[in-house]
Amino acid sequence: MKVIVGLGNPGRKYSNTRHNIGFMVLDEMARRYSVEKEEYRFDAIIGHIRLEGEKVLLVKPLTYMNLSGKAVQPVMRWYKLDLNELIVVYDDMDLAPGHLRLRAMGGSGGHKGINSIIDRLGTKEFARIRIGIGRPTNEAIDWVLGSFSPEEQKLMDAAIGRAADALEYWVKMGIERAMNKYN
Repeated sequence: MKVIVGLGNPGRKYSNTRHNIGFMVLDEMARRYSVEKEEYRFDAIIGHIRLEGEKVLLVKPLTYMNLSGKAVQPVMRWYKLDLNELIVVYDDMDLAPGHLRLRAMGGSGGHKGINSIIDRLGTKEFARIRIGIGRPTNEAIDWVLGSFSPEEQKLMDAAIGRAADALEYWVKMGIERAMNKYN
């Protein structure tokens, strides 16, 4: 079993914001693979899919970004999963809009959702896919909670597709090979 966590904020108000790129990637995965079962548990929406015979959980924390670990930790514990079965997808202001960066582990880079997951899991040794949203010229909060411009949306639509491709590859081949192919 694999767990793909997409970070974002719940609610219609945030649905098309830069901070919700992780949710958007999970929506693409759900579109590509029929969700066999959807449940609300552990402060998250969990969609169950099968990817080439492998059971995969698509997890959207409903805790708001800064408390994402509150949803991730109980999922990992309940299903008795190892950290190598987890990958987290989220936005990154330090990458140009639409660029992807896969990592096997690492720090938070100041991302509060990742900080929360690291704090709750007690480790930073889990895979992640960062999707660039670019640096703001104004306040960071206004930037991440803002919507994409039409030009950015084209870049982000392509990035969402590439991130979903990378996740499919990760499920089949692991993080090292996915990094080699998608970084």
